[in-house]
Amino acid sequence: MSREKSFHLLRTTVALVIAMLAAFAVIFMVSDKPIESIRLFILGPFSKPRYIGNIINMAIPLIFSGLSMAVVFQASQFNMGAEGIFYFSGAVISLIAIWVPLPVGVHQVVIILAAAVIGALIMLIPGYLKAKYGASELVTSLMMNSILLGLGSYLMTRVLQDPMASNGSYPYLDTAKIPVIIPAFKVHYGLFIALLCVGAVSVFLYKTKWGYEIRMVGINAGFAAYSGINIVKTIIIAHLVSGAIAGIGGSVESIAMHTRFEWSGLPGYGFTGALIAMLANNNPVSVIYAALFVAYLSTGADIVARLSDVPAEMSTILQSLIILLIASERFLHSFKQRWMERGIAK
Repeated sequence: MSREKSFHLLRTTVALVIAMLAAFAVIFMVSDKPIESIRLFILGPFSKPRYIGNIINMAIPLIFSGLSMAVVFQASQFNMGAEGIFYFSGAVISLIAIWVPLPVGVHQVVIILAAAVIGALIMLIPGYLKAKYGASELVTSLMMNSILLGLGSYLMTRVLQDPMASNGSYPYLDTAKIPVIIPAFKVHYGLFIALLCVGAVSVFLYKTKWGYEIRMVGINAGFAAYSGINIVKTIIIAHLVSGAIAGIGGSVESIAMHTRFEWSGLPGYGFTGALIAMLANNNPVSVIYAALFVAYLSTGADIVARLSDVPAEMSTILQSLIILLIASERFLHSFKQRWMERGIAK
């Protein structure tokens, strides 16, 4: 392991420890039984099979969102469009899941491929604006999220809404649903799709010319352009791949965890994906572990909120602290300088 990677691992570990200690301090301040609350928070997610299943199922959409963010982060593009794509792709593929009868197996594949195309086309807009005109991808992607929320809400209320349901679309056809693979844990086949995407993104980023160009543009766009890399094309490709992954994530979550489209707002996976990509240092394989960790924190916070007097917002506090520490360029900066200098001296 290079000293750069080992420092990132150390820095991430320190950030996690500080965030956890801060969370424990909050628990001591707000709880009448802080020791029991902390025990529930740490050990609760492993106390029952269904809690473990919850962690895995919760991690699946986070893997997709983390991968989506990792690809654009590799190109040094801070695009938050995955948030809106998750929602809008889930709404659009509901049309296929409700009204397009297809054989089992074919139906799910058609839905996932359609979502990938939808996500790629949507992400193309901020990608093209950034590559061609220098528009801020952060601003345009956030504005796109608002537009997608409005379009998805319109589609829901005017087309998908089931008048017999208080808040949901017409039910999905049985052939459209992704089945459960481990009944005891209620884990669905979307896990395999997520892991397949991890492998595909790893190969794309580290074994193909396009992936190499994306990483070079992220490291130094000026040098990449001087070396003959087409910056405009590379940025657009990164956005297309990122959007396709987010679209797949939205479709898998919709037809695996729901029997009808029920999201009334943006699900929040895109923003959490940024945290996961940061934790994983934009490495596709590490995204799996980061997603499982965040899912574990959320499950622990939910258990504590239900079984003790600690509010459920504990998970949000933890995630916010982790982002602040990891995203801060100056955090452990002086230690990094000494760490790298020792490596050069050797």
